[in-house]
Amino acid sequence: MKNYIKKTALSILIGGSLFATSCNKFLEEQDPSNLSPDIYYTLPEHADAAVYAAYARARFIGSGAGIFSANFQMLDAPTGTAATSTAQNSDLNNLLGLVYDGDNLHVRQFWTGAYRVIAQANMALDKIPGIPNMDEGMRKTTMGEAAFMRAWSYFYIVRLWGDVPLITKPQVPTSPDFYPTRTSTDSVYAQIIADLKMAEEAGLPWMDASGRVGLAAIKTELAKVYLTMAGYPLNKGAEYYRLAADKAKEVIDYAKNNTGQINLFDAYSQMRDVTNNNKVEHLFEVQYLADIEGNPMQSLMLPNNSLLKNISAFGSGVGSSIPNSSFYDSYKKFEPKDKRTDEQQFFFTSYYVDGKGAPFQLDRPYIFKFFDVAGHGKPGAPGTGRSNLNMPQIRFAETLLIYAEAQNRADGTPNADAYTALNRVRGRAGLDPLSGLAQGTFEEAVWRERWHEFCYEGITWFDMVRLRKVYNESNNGFDNFVGHVNKNSGATLAEKHLLFPLPIQEMRNNPNLRPQNTGYGS
Repeated sequence: MKNYIKKTALSILIGGSLFATSCNKFLEEQDPSNLSPDIYYTLPEHADAAVYAAYARARFIGSGAGIFSANFQMLDAPTGTAATSTAQNSDLNNLLGLVYDGDNLHVRQFWTGAYRVIAQANMALDKIPGIPNMDEGMRKTTMGEAAFMRAWSYFYIVRLWGDVPLITKPQVPTSPDFYPTRTSTDSVYAQIIADLKMAEEAGLPWMDASGRVGLAAIKTELAKVYLTMAGYPLNKGAEYYRLAADKAKEVIDYAKNNTGQINLFDAYSQMRDVTNNNKVEHLFEVQYLADIEGNPMQSLMLPNNSLLKNISAFGSGVGSSIPNSSFYDSYKKFEPKDKRTDEQQFFFTSYYVDGKGAPFQLDRPYIFKFFDVAGHGKPGAPGTGRSNLNMPQIRFAETLLIYAEAQNRADGTPNADAYTALNRVRGRAGLDPLSGLAQGTFEEAVWRERWHEFCYEGITWFDMVRLRKVYNESNNGFDNFVGHVNKNSGATLAEKHLLFPLPIQEMRNNPNLRPQNTGYGS
């Protein structure tokens, strides 16, 4: 999909937004160089461009959120697993300290970014059916991709804010939904499921190394939605755990017969190798290309070199997102064989001066999980100072752990396949296989693996909310969400933190969004 980014500029210009603006006609004559949605969608290639633009807009997750921060940190900071070695970004500091409100830049940009993806998907779903002389198979697949992107965005939105505007058509100032009210959480989830089922039936391949979504990602996302609905706040229980298990099992069964196509990587280094973008374990990723927009995580996760030497061809490090020390220690504290904290696996404590020179000891552990060695450099291979590394969204490891958790809850006891799924993730980490556990003990073992396997991937916060449980790195157990004290800041999670505040600027623009989520004022 690296080429899709180069094709998106025109489509992005005409793609529309959730709340559009308009002006009076400047000239009666139609300027042929001034394209609009009404005159653009006339060729089959335009359907591709519309979908490419939706994929491109997903990069809002890595977009900057003020000095030394990016939007993706909004999902890590409140978990207690992340900290920062720079204090210049007050919005990030407020997220870390659990004192954020609707004026927080990360909150505002996450809302806006997700709805822009939805606006582009809405435009594609509205206009593609009317494109003449288009192959019907292509029409179906491109609409399936657009439906997936809309579901992917709404799944973020509904988990973050609860009842939210449900917009499924392009908007203009005369649209009845131009100033929308909030739709019930149940109804938003119903739309997400409908969109994912549409994508599932669109005739897409299981995997697509170009970066376009495939069936493995669609089915895993649907399993993840069912798993979330089984827990809080909807509490749909055993029926939805069964739906989640069955859907994840479809991917696992396909992978058994196609191990070269879908599998766990053998080594963690393969996860951050740019040659493995969109392959094997990476079922769906946000796409990056240095010539257009390079991976934004690289400098943010480097040590803050105001105190240290440069260790990268990228130059200055920021240290904006670093592991909380007690979370880092929890890996080997309770499972000494865990490879994930071995040097340069998920974390690193040393590297090379300027990315290519003498070894250099860092002052503490930093996140290596997304470290693009080709960009940073290593001895004998100077770094490029550029990164094409994608940002993971759905990995096959998550498919496995969704199945293990959901099957155990659906049947009341883990079966052999659930143990196999869990032990595959544990085995790669060098951990001993588990067996003979009671339902609750097995469940907590799966949760523990999720915390340690998916850290800093935007997953942990949503586990905390759907389970209303938080991993306690001091005792290897789980606390209730409300009342848990985050070790990164000493701040206590409260009931209000189960949802984020709506952006205040959006509420000013649209009074129909009121009331604000409980606990964040008016």
